[in-house]
Amino acid sequence: VQLQASGGGLVQSGGSLRLSCAASGSIFSIGAMGWYRQAPGKQRELVAAFTTGDTTNYEDSVKGRFTISRDNAKRTVYLQMNNLRPEDTAVHYCNADLRLAPLRPARQYWGQGTLVTVSS
Repeated sequence: VQLQASGGGLVQSGGSLRLSCAASGSIFSIGAMGWYRQAPGKQRELVAAFTTGDTTNYEDSVKGRFTISRDNAKRTVYLQMNNLRPEDTAVHYCNADLRLAPLRPARQYWGQGTLVTVSS
């Protein structure tokens, strides 16, 4: 069972990137899914997430610029990032609550991280 993130890269200020994170393996159900980021010297912080059902939560600085979406059939969560700023530079990690069997509790899994670099 793993989360595979992709889509990071180098972009100029004002540009856009789309991150993807796909869950694979023997998974019974997927709950909350989201994206976190960690800039050099800073703590990991929530960027955007689906909490329960279709309820979304965004970090204040990305509201109006980033959009989180998910495709349950593909077990994938996306992060569309528009109007990127240099301060968005960070390693971005996907996160998901995965239940591997009906009677087992859900557990939190992390993807490997994908680097987003925004140049000024």
